[in-house]
Amino acid sequence: MTYLGLDLGSKTLGIAKSDKTGMIASSYKVINHNEEYDFLVEEVVSLVNELNIDAIVLGFPKNMNNTVGSKASLSIEFKEKLEKKLSIPIYLQDERLTTKQAEDTLILFNTSRKKRKKVIDALAATIILQSFLDREGR
Repeated sequence: MTYLGLDLGSKTLGIAKSDKTGMIASSYKVINHNEEYDFLVEEVVSLVNELNIDAIVLGFPKNMNNTVGSKASLSIEFKEKLEKKLSIPIYLQDERLTTKQAEDTLILFNTSRKKRKKVIDALAATIILQSFLDREGR
């Protein structure tokens, strides 16, 4: 199975893709959206069709105390919009601290601040997707 990992932010959508075995996630791209979610849904639908995606893993940014806040609610709404357009499974994956983990990784590899800003969301999506794949034992 091939998975698409998504990290939905307020201005960007980080995207990662798994290999065909569903074992290894890698960064794919970042889409700027400026809260145009209908546009974003259509972009994801196009990617699912183009890349032959079998399932989506969407980051679910719960609060540190495990409650569902406004950002997590936005992920639920986005998931529901995708489900209306797609007939593949869409899983929510806890993504607490993934952006911090992505930033720490990029700093470790001496990535410039300018470059980090361009790739951090795709790397966060990769961490979300890989966490899901590891948890599911794929």
